[in-house]
Amino acid sequence: MSGREVFLVDGARTPFLKVRGKRGPFTPVDLAVQCGRPLLARQPIAPVAYDMVILGCVNVIADEMNPARVAALRLGMGDAMVAFTVQINCGSGMQSLDTAFRYIREGQGDLILAGGAEALSHAPMILRDEAVDWLAGMQGASGPLATAKNAVQIRPGDLRPVIGLERGLTDPITDLSMGQTAEVLAHHFGITRQMADTYAVESHKRLAAAQEDGTLSDEVLPAFDRAGKVYRHDDGVRADSSVEKLGGLKPVFEKPYGQVTAGNASQVTDGASWCVLASAEAVEKHKLRPLARIVDSDWSALDPAVMGLGPVVSATPLMQRHKLGAEDVDLWEINEAFAAQVLACLAAWQDEGFCRNVLGLDGAVGAIPRERLNVHGGAISLGHPVGTSGNRIVLHLANALRKAQAKRGIATECIGGGQGGAMLLEGV
Repeated sequence: MSGREVFLVDGARTPFLKVRGKRGPFTPVDLAVQCGRPLLARQPIAPVAYDMVILGCVNVIADEMNPARVAALRLGMGDAMVAFTVQINCGSGMQSLDTAFRYIREGQGDLILAGGAEALSHAPMILRDEAVDWLAGMQGASGPLATAKNAVQIRPGDLRPVIGLERGLTDPITDLSMGQTAEVLAHHFGITRQMADTYAVESHKRLAAAQEDGTLSDEVLPAFDRAGKVYRHDDGVRADSSVEKLGGLKPVFEKPYGQVTAGNASQVTDGASWCVLASAEAVEKHKLRPLARIVDSDWSALDPAVMGLGPVVSATPLMQRHKLGAEDVDLWEINEAFAAQVLACLAAWQDEGFCRNVLGLDGAVGAIPRERLNVHGGAISLGHPVGTSGNRIVLHLANALRKAQAKRGIATECIGGGQGGAMLLEGV
């Protein structure tokens, strides 16, 4: 790797708010503005002094086309601010960081605001093809007789809308839902229901502890809706979660014997996250105090049916390039799409046959100790706003490295459609 050094100097996110069957109080841009304003205000840099704004967002709503630009303008970053939106499903928030990282590394910028925003509660309801055809017929009908004739062609079921999010979480190539791909991995690697539920409980308890002791106080900034209500914390955490309680939940995707339930899968949430990236020159000029240095990144792809192994196929080449073993990485953030999926990744890295045949290694990568992984919980306890999560895990890794005074960490995630992204950070 050559080029200039790139630093993550600060960042913030909103609380992640669980979707509860109705539209939430914030659109994607609302969320981006909620955490963006206080983040920019605490920098010794004028908002108009940034070179660029990049935002990951998957479910862009019609009133906010190119939400990066809309957010930049609402944040007072000036009419001349270049801003664009990126989309690579679950990796969108990390893609914004990676794009900013490469711009700065190659000398095409010094200060970039990179983030992710997602309001899954605002995902669209879609008309069925039959309803679209009927509406087109009504629009094109000539005269009362033709209109009446077309009107009786519709069936009540044709007017029932399709939930856009449900289709978006189903792979169009394999026709498997994301939960079903986790079931595939559970089968391949022998992940039991009790293993998945135990992992989920630990995620909730770790997040609850981090909320209680103030670990997240600089990272999670309060959000205020138009009615004046304040949202201060991720609201899906269940501090009293237990394996016994989760054991009573029924499988969602493969009934009746599947492993994946609502309790050991990531929560559907709304939330946004931003990071400020800067060159070494900008750090010196503005007297900034970086959280971490971004060292490298990797994007890889695999069969969509086993998309949950994305962290394995993206983080492993990253480790190889920098001659790192599992023991050399002090902290890991693996996005918790599903407990079974995270556990399958850990099992794959310890499986000699898998590492030889799939990764082309001489032997197993080795075990990742649980005390180094998702130390303050993850998406099972705080949620997975799809376009945001990749940004959040990098930001939190940077903060966790500083808190632990650790040297090196990797943030990585699986990506719907059969891809994976990983980013290597060094504490400073």
